[in-house]
Amino acid sequence: MKESVGNPLRLQSVNHISLICRSVEQSMDFYQNVLGFYPIRRPGSLDFDGAWLFGYGIGIHLLEAENPEKLPKKKEINPKDNHISFQCESMVAVEKKLKEMEIDYARATVEEGGIQVDQLFFHDPDGFMIEICNCDSLPVIPLVGEVARSCSLVNLEKMQNQQQIQKMLQQL
Repeated sequence: MKESVGNPLRLQSVNHISLICRSVEQSMDFYQNVLGFYPIRRPGSLDFDGAWLFGYGIGIHLLEAENPEKLPKKKEINPKDNHISFQCESMVAVEKKLKEMEIDYARATVEEGGIQVDQLFFHDPDGFMIEICNCDSLPVIPLVGEVARSCSLVNLEKMQNQQQIQKMLQQL
């Protein structure tokens, strides 16, 4: 694997995500009235149904499915599924509002080094996963060198064991 070279494409930020939906109207209602996005102008040259929304520094482009009846609909809320995550001010307030709106959700907690992160997961009208969290309490720690190549605790443990073996061999 090649070593990271910083920002080879000179990226600046995430611009938008695109979501294929059964009904642009239902999805617009959800993203506006549940998540607080607002509609923005969409280029008239686009020759398919859709809508653009914006909020929190990111755009959401809703694309009407050509065959909406063929879109699979996820029913089970699985925090390990593809999702977009939003930081919130109050997890208590979010959970209260989801209950008021009768939106099914799943709760999860992550703990790292004594820091607890609370998460709520739920679906948009088409089954796309949304996460609301207080993730800003978890520090962002860049990985460097060999550790950056590790994608799991198992791999990290293997690397630590290999490093210990290398140290022991160097001492001989």
